Amino acid sequence: MSVSRRTWMILAGAGAAAAGVGWGLQHRGGRPAGGVSPEAPGWALPKSFWLQQFERPDGSYLDWQGMRGHPILLNFWASWCPPCVKEMPEIDRFHREFSPQGWKVVGLAIDGPTPVREFLGKVKVGFEVGLAGFGGTELAQGLGNTTGGLPFTVLIDAQGRGRQRKTGGTHFDELAAWAREPGMA
Repeated sequence: MSVSRRTWMILAGAGAAAAGVGWGLQHRGGRPAGGVSPEAPGWALPKSFWLQQFERPDGSYLDWQGMRGHPILLNFWASWCPPCVKEMPEIDRFHREFSPQGWKVVGLAIDGPTPVREFLGKVKVGFEVGLAGFGGTELAQGLGNTTGGLPFTVLIDAQGRGRQRKTGGTHFDELAAWAREPGMA
């Protein structure tokens, strides 16, 4: 088998697997595995969620354990993604207005460390940023990003359940409306 043919077979297999995951999520109501009871809105996060370790641009690590018990706005982004760049000021505004109410805001960069550091040198944000690299796409998939698109935003309530998610750009008013839903604080 030639390298070219082998590459096409791997790509076809990966595409079929992705389609299967998408079909499975769609036929489960679009929620990741481990849903919650009808009395509790939202869906359970993957068990490994709180164990993830992501380096921050300054070399320290995100403190996921310190975020438990707080509502979280989690945004997957990349410096090369125009809609991601466009929504950064909106997410930073959300951070400024909602962090006094206990909200945690985290941007996970699906990007290399150098471009992220350079981008953040130009575009200042007050929220936490983690360097997820391209491996962060697996976490995004586990949270329901079936298309693999960016930006991808997830709202997690204080009980650790996913409550909202969106692939594509967002804005402050949409995020604020999500945050004001009953049971979010």
